[in-house]
Amino acid sequence: MKFQDQFPSMFNRFFENDLFDWTTRNFSNTNTTLPSVNIREDENGFEVDMAAPGFEKKDFKIELINNLLTISSEKKVETETKEGQQFTRQEFSYQSFSRSFTLPNTVEGEKIQAKYENGILKVAIPKKEEAKPKPVKQIEIN
Repeated sequence: MKFQDQFPSMFNRFFENDLFDWTTRNFSNTNTTLPSVNIREDENGFEVDMAAPGFEKKDFKIELINNLLTISSEKKVETETKEGQQFTRQEFSYQSFSRSFTLPNTVEGEKIQAKYENGILKVAIPKKEEAKPKPVKQIEIN
């Protein structure tokens, strides 16, 4: 039996709260699309990759409150117009957003790390030792 087969509900719960929750936990103040995420799991933990090109690492705020991980940004974009120039329509804006994810109890919240490179924010969420798969143990029959 695979490790994934033993804990399907833990894996599913990680996603279900985010996918269908479009309340104030997942929003964009600027009426733009929220940054897309990919979430991967392996035996050591989860990795959340968020596509956010054009940002700098100082533009992000990542918070963990209990088991709720929130990634947000409130980037201030100044538009510069030259004399005699005006915008007829301006949609080039990706200023603020917030995405929240409910983490399972099997992760090490104190050991979460993040880095931003090449337009991707990567958040590494390690699992607790007891949540990692153990090797098969043969039991001797007496």
